[in-house]
Amino acid sequence: MMTDILKIALAIIMLYAIFSAFVYFKQSSLIYYPNLAGRNITATPENIGLKFDDVEFFTEDRIKLHGWFIPHDQARGTLLFFHGNAGNISHRLDSIEIFHQLNLNVFIFDYRGYGQSDGKTTEHGTYRDAEAAWQYLTESRQIKPREIIIFGRSLGASIAAWLASQHQPASLIVESGFSSIPAMAKRLYPYLPVGWLAHFKYDTREYVSRTSCPVLIAHSTDDEIIPFDEGREIYRTANEPRRFYEMRGGHNDGFLISGSDYRDELRSFIQAGLIH
Repeated sequence: MMTDILKIALAIIMLYAIFSAFVYFKQSSLIYYPNLAGRNITATPENIGLKFDDVEFFTEDRIKLHGWFIPHDQARGTLLFFHGNAGNISHRLDSIEIFHQLNLNVFIFDYRGYGQSDGKTTEHGTYRDAEAAWQYLTESRQIKPREIIIFGRSLGASIAAWLASQHQPASLIVESGFSSIPAMAKRLYPYLPVGWLAHFKYDTREYVSRTSCPVLIAHSTDDEIIPFDEGREIYRTANEPRRFYEMRGGHNDGFLISGSDYRDELRSFIQAGLIH
């Protein structure tokens, strides 16, 4: 009897160890999904009637990135767009159209390893990508930092918050973001020692706490991927002036389901940030 119990216990321990090792070594594939929906550019802003510049620029470590700059004839500012962890810039036309309707230039690009951008995706690499995008706007385009709104959705929210903590933009928008990778891992794998296993941080909460520009945190109570409490946790660490907007709809369509309320909230916040 004791031998059987010992065998079962050892089997459980082995399975636990194997699964822990899987989570540790496969974290990159659990976080980044560049091939989900494909890396091919399936549409461009021309499909929604917008002119754009096809842009290639380089990071500090000489990785070539690809993006679009969509100008507005009566731009009030420029929005630097950091997208989520799946797909590429061609899957964000709905958002590009919304921001164009808010009288903004839009600069959106793919991280290394996504879309037409070169390289392999890493956490530190995405921060380098963010810095290169900032330099492109401020140096190549000669856009003043106080005219740039940094926007990030989901994974992009963390990268956007990191960039805002390094510079002084007009404002920061964190949409459908998580407080950190370890915090999310604890929710998904409460039985694992995620403090030891997690080698990705993406500490959005910490980055937001280090920003001094106006911050808008937007999150949906119906978000089925990143719980609403994660957005509230980020908001609690933000400095004033800060705002929280409660969206409707799921993780990937909340900005569409929230409709005109979403656009009105962004318009109000962006205008205040550009005046601030």
